[in-house]
Amino acid sequence: MSEDDAVRAANAAFYAALETCDLDAMSDVWEHSDRVTVTHPGWPTIRGWSKVSASWSAIFRNTGYIQFVLTDEEVNLHDDTAWVTLDENIIQSVDDELVAEGDLAPLAGARATAINVFVRESPDGGWAMVAHHSAPVG
Repeated sequence: MSEDDAVRAANAAFYAALETCDLDAMSDVWEHSDRVTVTHPGWPTIRGWSKVSASWSAIFRNTGYIQFVLTDEEVNLHDDTAWVTLDENIIQSVDDELVAEGDLAPLAGARATAINVFVRESPDGGWAMVAHHSAPVG
């Protein structure tokens, strides 16, 4: 697998964890250090793995359904750092109580632009996320 493909796979794993609201899978994507940061749309920047992890836990508890269609994805590599820029086309439920009861919930669409930063974990290892920043597109 090329380095570009490996970064794309790490990025895909991030969005798969997000879509399934799987905190263990999300944990597998991230580096567990004080240097990690996340900026969710409309939130202040959060720093450090424990706080970043807690933010994902809060989001997952309050998300019934979410799907991402990623467009304009571009991977950039420099030594042991990679960043992915892309647009997030988001489909999500707007009434989580209906989802919890098993009924179909109304869906809404949104669009955001994002940058995801990864670092190489080891010379023969994969890539770990150290930053995710997502901002709404009007």
